[in-house]
Amino acid sequence: MSALENRQFRLISRPVGMVKRSDFEFITVPAGEPGAGEVLVRVLYLSLDPAMRGWMNAGKSYVAPVGLGDVMRAGGVGRVVTSNDPTLAAGDLVVGITGIQDYVVSKAAGLRKIDPQVAPPPRYLGALGMTGLTAYFGLLDIGQPKEGETVVVSAAAGAVGAVVGQIAKIKGCRVIGIAGGAAKCSYIVDELGFDAAVDYKNEDVRKALARHCPKGIDIYFDNVGGEILETALSMLARRARIIICGAISQYNSTTGMVGPRNYMSLLVNHALMEGFVVFDYADRYPEGMKALAGWTIEGKLKAREDVVDGLETFPETLLKLFRGENFGKLVIKVAE
Repeated sequence: MSALENRQFRLISRPVGMVKRSDFEFITVPAGEPGAGEVLVRVLYLSLDPAMRGWMNAGKSYVAPVGLGDVMRAGGVGRVVTSNDPTLAAGDLVVGITGIQDYVVSKAAGLRKIDPQVAPPPRYLGALGMTGLTAYFGLLDIGQPKEGETVVVSAAAGAVGAVVGQIAKIKGCRVIGIAGGAAKCSYIVDELGFDAAVDYKNEDVRKALARHCPKGIDIYFDNVGGEILETALSMLARRARIIICGAISQYNSTTGMVGPRNYMSLLVNHALMEGFVVFDYADRYPEGMKALAGWTIEGKLKAREDVVDGLETFPETLLKLFRGENFGKLVIKVAE
């Protein structure tokens, strides 16, 4: 049996409303031993994502819910400690599904080796990871942006939204980001190159969008749902495309999700609205990673990580997402 101690957060109750520490059990167990074709990985960084809230709920979704008593699902970056597979060696840095814990035994085939020379390890959980791929496939496959079109992105300073806006600029679009607070709005315009920002906390979103999108919105990439989605639907250009990536404003509702009442705007404007999950594009991940890495090396794709120290902080750190407190990709640092 391994002498390594493995701290884990296990889900023990389905959250009602906001997630609470009492929804989890924080325990220490021995780290597992890898079998044939497996590796033992020391987790270094963990990805915290809005989708985690949905994974805690019972019921049908695009992936099975986390089972009660199971380690909370999460993506992570780690270092291989022991390998029983020829494709990975001790010391290699890898990214994959690790769970909220110190160590994970994983099939080597389920992990991807990463290069810290291209970007720091946490970036492989954000702009060079699943959030970057989400932005890439959602915008390019569903949105199909054309040069000169107007693209609006909600949660624009977040992990997905920031990448969406930059890819849209690379494709020659005008980009307006919706974000909360002066600092985030300044970041997406001054550092990421968005054409304009709308501060939903301090200005009238409808009036601001009308000012920045006088000919309407050609593409709306939605990460928040609720009132902002309704506002965007009321301002569509003809043949607009609406990409439904997430609805973070609704995930903790105890009274049910609020959907768009003005969906007839889709009919009037001959518009399309489509939802997706990044796992739909698994067979094309290499394509997306090649593009994202290339833009990063060229300096066209920038990113920011909000790194919080300590595995033990997980429940409280997760709440930063739903309070709009994170700035960039939210990551927990577990070890050096």
